[in-house]
Amino acid sequence: MFPALIGPLLSGLLSVVDKAVEDKDQAALIKARLHEQVLNGSMQELAAAAKIIVAEAQGESWLQRNWRPLLMVMFGVIIANNYLIVPLFNTPSALIPPDMWDLLKLGVGGYVVGRTVEKGLKTWKE
Repeated sequence: MFPALIGPLLSGLLSVVDKAVEDKDQAALIKARLHEQVLNGSMQELAAAAKIIVAEAQGESWLQRNWRPLLMVMFGVIIANNYLIVPLFNTPSALIPPDMWDLLKLGVGGYVVGRTVEKGLKTWKE
């Protein structure tokens, strides 16, 4: 499920529980189970993303193992060119389409989340 929808959906469900269930203890139990289900779903999603990154990192070819870091280096070079080299030497800048920024945010976010989950799962297993 889309992360942006989880928060409003959960708060809507919790308010329905508050209105529909008169017994406060029962309502608290239902809300705790809803929170638990959301957390379990989120952890499963994160674990799946981490498995993809680990599979890529253990891939057979050099390119398969390193395409994501190479892409991030390329983005770094383009950003360094546009914000360091161009102002200093008055050279032409590379055009950065909005889709590239979205890809950069997605790539960095996916990598960070994947590594965090990978390390968290190792710690949790110990």
